[in-house]
Amino acid sequence: MTIDFEKMGGLVPAIIQDADTKNVLMLGYMNEEAYKKTVESGLVTFYSRTRQTLWTKGETSGNCLHVVSIKNDCDNDTLLITVHPDGPVCHTGTDTCWGEENKTANDNPLLFLSELSDFIEKRYKEMPEGSYTTSLFKDGLNRMAQKVGEEALELVIEATNGTNDRMIYEGSDMLYHLIVLLTSKGMRIEDMAAELRERHNPGWKKH
Repeated sequence: MTIDFEKMGGLVPAIIQDADTKNVLMLGYMNEEAYKKTVESGLVTFYSRTRQTLWTKGETSGNCLHVVSIKNDCDNDTLLITVHPDGPVCHTGTDTCWGEENKTANDNPLLFLSELSDFIEKRYKEMPEGSYTTSLFKDGLNRMAQKVGEEALELVIEATNGTNDRMIYEGSDMLYHLIVLLTSKGMRIEDMAAELRERHNPGWKKH
């Protein structure tokens, strides 16, 4: 990855985003040394313009930022770093430097669907042996589609003649296999969410 540190006098802005919630947590600056330390350590390290020294986020508070991914923008002079934060990010004690609440997948289980999609995509790319998800991909499209149908039928049975707990259980199975099927087709659960959002529009007409 080529980063243009010279454009702004040796520094580039680094936007820090929560990898799970997608919320922007803070903005800092990096020089080349800070960037290299971030990559090597896996912990976000900035260059302090006031103290003119490197500082690893959380080195005093314990609220470190664990790197998930680093992307460069189209001009090669701004970084987008996704992280898993250990705690509040702002020095004031708030979750973000804008005073916003950074809800996690534990606070809002719907956010976990995106995290699960990421995990299943990773399985699809790496195909680790011994993984049930890997076995589904290897079995092919027809088998994946069949599993969605089987789980949907079990959901219907539990809804009509079973318990609420079992209905949730079978519905979760169906949703998991649906995400696997979507992944095999190059799509995500968010695509279905977008379709539902479109249908919620008063002007929407059935295709």
